[in-house]
Order: sequence, then C-alpha cells, then structure tokens
Amino acid sequence: MEALYLLIPISLLLAGGALISFIWAAKSGQFSDLSSPGERIVFEEFE
Repeated sequence: MEALYLLIPISLLLAGGALISFIWAAKSGQFSDLSSPGERIVFEEFE
C-alpha cells in the first residue's frame, strides 16, 4: 500500500509531462503535414 503513495504521483507527473509535450508539439506545427515526408522519400530524385 505504501508503494501506491509513491507510484500514483509519479504516474501523474509522467502523464502530465506527456500531455504538455503533445500540446507543445501540436502548437508548434509538428502534426500539420503528415503526408509530405512519406511522399518525399518515395519521389526523391537521384543525383
């Protein structure tokens, strides 16, 4: 039971960090264009 007093706050901090990271990534435009990077690899011109 004592372990839960330690594990619950740690898990809440990790979940909060993941949420903050996701919000930061969404606001900075990381998810704005999902198809171009994949197409760029396929249609890359060889030099």
